[in-house]
Amino acid sequence: MPDAMQMLAPKGLPDFRPGDDLAQHIATTLAEQKLTLQDGDILVLAHKAVSKCEGDVYRAEDITPSDEARALAEEVNKDPRKVELILSQSSRVIRAIKRPGQDEGILIAQHKLGFICANAAVDESNADNGEMITLPKDPDASARRLCTALEQHFGCSLGIVISDTFGRPWRLGQVNVAVGLANVPAVVTQYGDKDAWGRELKVTAPAFADELAAASGLLMAKDGKCPLIIFRGLEWTPDSTTQASHILRPEKEDLFK
Repeated sequence: MPDAMQMLAPKGLPDFRPGDDLAQHIATTLAEQKLTLQDGDILVLAHKAVSKCEGDVYRAEDITPSDEARALAEEVNKDPRKVELILSQSSRVIRAIKRPGQDEGILIAQHKLGFICANAAVDESNADNGEMITLPKDPDASARRLCTALEQHFGCSLGIVISDTFGRPWRLGQVNVAVGLANVPAVVTQYGDKDAWGRELKVTAPAFADELAAASGLLMAKDGKCPLIIFRGLEWTPDSTTQASHILRPEKEDLFK
């Protein structure tokens, strides 16, 4: 492991709109700040920048809620149009719970991509009034396209992590997690390696992509308009087969059904 790394938080990226060229905006912003990308850099990007560019933005006024959405919205006191969008992104709703003392309840859903999170990742923060943002339709493909474009522009080998903010069972607060990957390994297995006392590691497998995403949150403030964090100086091995789904625990290993 390296003794040190850098985390860079470039400022000045615009408020993205559908159809924007994300790679070009990143390249232009870095050039304006006299920054460049180097071999081995990993870029962690908030998914909303990607989602906005790809048009995954929905206006509540354009959504007609179904009877199912209306009934569920009544149960958790949410806008039925938002619930309809949540259902459209979900393979199943796992929990619908009212919260004492709070206006809205909680919908925990499994996204069609496999992630389990609140509201199937449908979010209204950092969006215009009346708009809601979803995850990209294929975050891994989005990460690969962005990575290829930036590698060609800067002439170096890169990694991309697309992140979102999730809550965690049994722990308070939220952290950024990886929802899309290009080149960056999801998990780094250390089976067979030795610890500092010479003991063989049998189950150690750091969630490398999630560690990067979580660390990015230290510089990626919700009100800071800084959706990009660059990690420099890490030792890692690119993985062309990587997918964010590789982080998901198989259903057969669910101990809490």
